[in-house]
Amino acid sequence: MKVVLVPSASGVERSYHYLSSYVIDEVVAIDAGGLGFHGDLAGQGRVRHVFLTHTHLDHTASLPIFLENVYGVHPEGVVIHGSAAVLDCLQKDMFNDRMMPDFIRISRERTPPFLRLSLLEENRTVEVEGLRITPVGIDHVVPTFAFVIEGKQTAVAVVTDTAPTKAIWKRLERTPNLKGVFLEASFPNAMAALAEISGHLTSDQFHQEAAKVGSEVQVIAVHLKARTHDQTVAEVMGRGLPNIHIAEPGRVYEF
Repeated sequence: MKVVLVPSASGVERSYHYLSSYVIDEVVAIDAGGLGFHGDLAGQGRVRHVFLTHTHLDHTASLPIFLENVYGVHPEGVVIHGSAAVLDCLQKDMFNDRMMPDFIRISRERTPPFLRLSLLEENRTVEVEGLRITPVGIDHVVPTFAFVIEGKQTAVAVVTDTAPTKAIWKRLERTPNLKGVFLEASFPNAMAALAEISGHLTSDQFHQEAAKVGSEVQVIAVHLKARTHDQTVAEVMGRGLPNIHIAEPGRVYEF
């Protein structure tokens, strides 16, 4: 399985995690923060399914641009997967003819549609493109899913955005061949109060959560806030644990 954290900046700021998007095996995306802003059109056109963790803009900002970029590429259209809360937000707050044209209505009026919505239910696995993807609720300020992604031989998880949480780790305990977890580490320890209010993890909390999957699993820190990036990196990597890494946007992670 190949996983890429889509870059959301270039040059010296390329290492920053401004936006959240992951592409799995070139055909499935988790979130669309920067999906439509980066890469060539051919690469975007290979993505058939987008699974949204939650509604915040750093995870959804480029979704309309992505849909424009891949319009007409797939005869059956692109499928956007999300919880009831996510799909409701897309309709009312994004594709409402004020922020963006109502792509949902426009798609329904065309044959074939270029966009389809798929409702996700917690712990109910969806099978697409040879992958089994299971949404698991985590603890953020809005309804949010982590995703367990299982291929034929390996499994990974994307766990962001969240405060300290429980259900996903119980699910991963019974996930065979778990090789990697992309886990948020938003704030340095000095900003613990802000992390608590906003439903995120500090560096210490990142380590506490990461320990729940064991040292044989690679845990890759994501969603580091740019302003405090260097401090968070120092704290996350300071323990010298061999299975802990900072995500590198654009790198192809192979599991």
